[in-house]
Amino acid sequence: MARFRMFDFSGIAVSVSVLLFIVMVSLPGFAQAKTTIKLAHVCAESDIFQIQSVKFKELVEKRTDGAVEIRIYPNKQLGGKESDLINMVQMGTIGLATITCGPISTFVPMFGILDMPFLFKSKEHAYHVLDGPIGDRFLQSLANVNIAGLAFGERGFRNVSNNLRPIVTPSDLKGIKIRVMQSPVYIETFKALGANPIPMGWGDVYTALQQGTIDAQENPPWVIDAFKIYEVQKYYSLTGHSYAGNVIMMNEALMKGFSPDVQQILVEAAREASAYERKVNNDGVTEVLDRLKSKGMQINDLDRAPFQKMIKSVYAEAYQKNPEWKGIVEEIQAVQ
Repeated sequence: MARFRMFDFSGIAVSVSVLLFIVMVSLPGFAQAKTTIKLAHVCAESDIFQIQSVKFKELVEKRTDGAVEIRIYPNKQLGGKESDLINMVQMGTIGLATITCGPISTFVPMFGILDMPFLFKSKEHAYHVLDGPIGDRFLQSLANVNIAGLAFGERGFRNVSNNLRPIVTPSDLKGIKIRVMQSPVYIETFKALGANPIPMGWGDVYTALQQGTIDAQENPPWVIDAFKIYEVQKYYSLTGHSYAGNVIMMNEALMKGFSPDVQQILVEAAREASAYERKVNNDGVTEVLDRLKSKGMQINDLDRAPFQKMIKSVYAEAYQKNPEWKGIVEEIQAVQ
């Protein structure tokens, strides 16, 4: 059995809290230390982010014989905005977080490519991209902000809910005040579609919808169900305008403090937990949509071609600001 070495703190200039705390225990075959790491996300306990996080915890603890313990803090317990959690991982205040890709683009602009509207033809296309060499390049880019990207999971294809009318054509979005993630690409996408996008942390969305500060939001079915958005939204239109992945991320210094065999366990556990989460997500979509209907939401499908035509300006503007994006987008589109 492999031996897990303890941390070497010398020369690691990070917050003392990056290690969270170490409890000395007696573990045959392992270094005499137990490391407990906080993993945070902003989603409810019934959400697929929690399912993913729990599976990751189970795999890591089993494969290290408990030498590495993961403590999960869901439902905004450690921060109401995903950008706050990213900053906490970056600074070492917490060790791990499960984060939607959108807010990551404010830290690593390259991630904005993954927010581009109608970029992925299907979920299988997204998996082939994110689980392959292209996805690895995105994860490795997080090292520029002192974060180790472990694996891509998923939030899913995003759809628009609102309180005014079903969205059937782009004109139905005109003037609608819609909450979007703090991502420049999402903002430009809904501007191109005629809506009034309002960047907002997820923790504020339910109240804003309830009070009428915003009319709409956009998210996959699991989010609508887990956060009871059906209580404050009447219409749910399957626009499928963007595929949202997520990333299990770790403070880079914390990651490097582990021996190579533990680092491998963390990466493999993250990938397996993410694959499991995707399966749960996909297997449950029909059931979730049926449940939303039973809660009173009116759900409609639509022809996406007119929407795809209107967002061409988003690509043109993105390429003007970031010329290097064009080649990466073409690589993604070429993946089968």
